[in-house]
Amino acid sequence: MFKFPIHGRTRTVWQAFRPCNSPSLVQPGRLTQRRYLRTVELPHSGYRSKSIRSPWILYPTCAVILGAACLVTYQTSQPFRHGVLAVVRCSRVAGAVILSAIDYKATMLKSYQSTDVEVEAYSECHTRSAKRVLKALLANGGIFIKMGQHMATLVVLPVEWTNIMKILQDKCEPTAYEALEALFLADMGAPITELFDDFDPNPIGVASLAQVHVGHHRASGKTVAVKLQHPHLAEFCEVDMEMVDVTLGWIKYWFPEFEFSWLAEEMRTNLPKEMDFIHEAHNAARADADFTNVRTSLYIPKVILATKRVLIMEYIQGGRVDNLEYLAEFDIDRNKVAIELSRIFNRMVFINGWFHAVSMNEGNLLIRPSPQDSRSPYNFEIVLLDHGLYFALDTQLRVNYSKLWLSLMETSSPSTDLDRRKYAELVGNIGPDLYPVFEAAITGRVALEGSWDETDDADGSFRRASSVVDMVPQTEQEKDIIRNAVQREGVLLSLFDVLRRVPRRVLMVLKLNELTRSLDHALMTTHSHIRIFLVTAKYCTEAVWQDERKQLIDTMRERGLLSSSLLFAYFTSWWKYEKAYSQLSVLEAFMDVQAYLKKTSAWMHGLWLKGFKGAHDAASGLAYS
Repeated sequence: MFKFPIHGRTRTVWQAFRPCNSPSLVQPGRLTQRRYLRTVELPHSGYRSKSIRSPWILYPTCAVILGAACLVTYQTSQPFRHGVLAVVRCSRVAGAVILSAIDYKATMLKSYQSTDVEVEAYSECHTRSAKRVLKALLANGGIFIKMGQHMATLVVLPVEWTNIMKILQDKCEPTAYEALEALFLADMGAPITELFDDFDPNPIGVASLAQVHVGHHRASGKTVAVKLQHPHLAEFCEVDMEMVDVTLGWIKYWFPEFEFSWLAEEMRTNLPKEMDFIHEAHNAARADADFTNVRTSLYIPKVILATKRVLIMEYIQGGRVDNLEYLAEFDIDRNKVAIELSRIFNRMVFINGWFHAVSMNEGNLLIRPSPQDSRSPYNFEIVLLDHGLYFALDTQLRVNYSKLWLSLMETSSPSTDLDRRKYAELVGNIGPDLYPVFEAAITGRVALEGSWDETDDADGSFRRASSVVDMVPQTEQEKDIIRNAVQREGVLLSLFDVLRRVPRRVLMVLKLNELTRSLDHALMTTHSHIRIFLVTAKYCTEAVWQDERKQLIDTMRERGLLSSSLLFAYFTSWWKYEKAYSQLSVLEAFMDVQAYLKKTSAWMHGLWLKGFKGAHDAASGLAYS
């Protein structure tokens, strides 16, 4: 080692020479010695070198390089970007659901001093859990908003869950107009300005999957509604669905009694249909054809043009069907509106076997005064929008569900109770232990007489109805019984069990039942609360008769028309149908007269207090005092 003074300093540097391997320098009989010489490397003048291996330089540099590489990869590689987003979004939902499951477990394991304390504890647990899940769904957006909106309509969930999830109906953020212009150009092959004389960049409605704008279509010369899908959905849909599958799979593994895997299966089946606007256009055409020869107030807007992500249709102006001020302005009878809504949806379910997955919260229903060329028997038309999702019922399921409803209309007896349980199992895979919960979901009321082995009210002060026809208006006592039952551990777990067992299409029928009931209540109708049930019963009776008639005719074709036993069976079935249908029609007429007298009484009372304006408001269900 050598040292050289440089500008008053001494610096030592090591440098190795190659080993001495030259043959001329190797003496025979002696080992070759590899020698290394140490020499001096002259340093830079006036500078003292620092080691590049210093952790203060190495680690931050590596972090910056790694971060930059990840950012570039995130921007350029779709699989990498999807993987990162999947981890983040999955952790949100998984965390919320797992914490909620633990919360429910802890609540169930506690001991309570009284029933009231237990009910309050379960209610608070429902609220906490629903808020956790709501926060995660809002953070993720996209199809998670759709999932929450669907949960808000499930009638078998606790009211705390449905009320909190309803917040999502108004939490859909619009897509920037520039992004929509790019989507329109990609799908239509032309800019918006080429197809429209005028186009409003501000949407008139925003949903979880799409938003709607109004424009003037250049080719047709009509004012149209333009439905545009949110551009980001296609990219993240598959990732989000995989993530939902994984998350709910974890829940099923660790907490089998809180299984929600059915929700993921339903979304995976239905979302692709809702995201295909060509499919929606076909649904609208088929629904319109189903009512071609029917005297109805239903109106379905005409589709002008459709691609996978762009739908151009007739623009309809109207009000919400439950807007009493709008109905009063155009002198529309709210009783007739409620009855007509029930007729439309019951025909879809029991006669057509193909029904709309309608939701009032999404503004899928409008009402408007009948135009001059309308086929409506009334002075209004009910406009049905958003045809992206329909459900089909096969003939056997449709007929069995009709028979279940008819058994609920009959007075309770041992044979009737057996029929109710029989058809509940055929329709919803529901055994005797879960039947009361399923029946309450169908009727929206406390289960009927004979449904439970023992009553819920110890003092016997609450009397159960023998049939749907015998039901009195719902009292606060009945509401308390339902509310308290849902909070109990056993009934709560039964709700989850019902959700697992019931076919998705049947669950959507229950959702439709709840819609007609809630609209009847929102419209403040003056007819009996069971009036819309009579509409259901008439369509059930017709569905059963059509099935029996078809079977008898098919048998006659095999055996011949001269079979006396078959002719007798045919006319017996026909007479049974005519008798039941006529009885229901008479009962409907009686209730309609009662409703008219009640409206007249309200009109007179309003006239006495506030004159003709008060009379009109009172008859329309509006406040007048």
